Amino acid sequence: MSDLLKPSEQTRIIMGSQVWLHFSVALENGNPIDSTFESGDPVNLTMGDGNLLPGFERVLMGLQAGDKRTAVLGPEEAFGEHNPDNIQRIDSNLFMAGEGLPEVGVLMEFEDKSKATLPGLVTEVNDTEVVVDFNHPLAGKTVVFQVEVAKVLPPGSSSISL
Repeated sequence: MSDLLKPSEQTRIIMGSQVWLHFSVALENGNPIDSTFESGDPVNLTMGDGNLLPGFERVLMGLQAGDKRTAVLGPEEAFGEHNPDNIQRIDSNLFMAGEGLPEVGVLMEFEDKSKATLPGLVTEVNDTEVVVDFNHPLAGKTVVFQVEVAKVLPPGSSSISL
């Protein structure tokens, strides 16, 4: 039988911790990208499970319930640098069999060789080709990450609501 764990505000975030938090991500100019502060419910995540970018995880390490932090993350810490190799030129004839040529600004889904779905932003269309950018929309951007930690459980523990 395992020991009963009573987490407290002293439980600090480490790899493997279960964390409940509110966050917001905005561009440097203040334009919001995403936020959970208005929703009322914090998000739950497990540190190190691959669902959170490493730069965001570094901001959270060592925090505890009640802590707030704001961090400015450069592209290398957030969504990566813009990679010109992720811009593809596709023969426009390949689109003609379907719904016709897409419009500039449309986000489309494509399949890679392994049949995984990849989103791509159409950036240019002409008679011979369609240019698609497969970079993350925030690649190359500096973002402001704000977080407020609601609850932390150490690795291997579980939470039961009564």
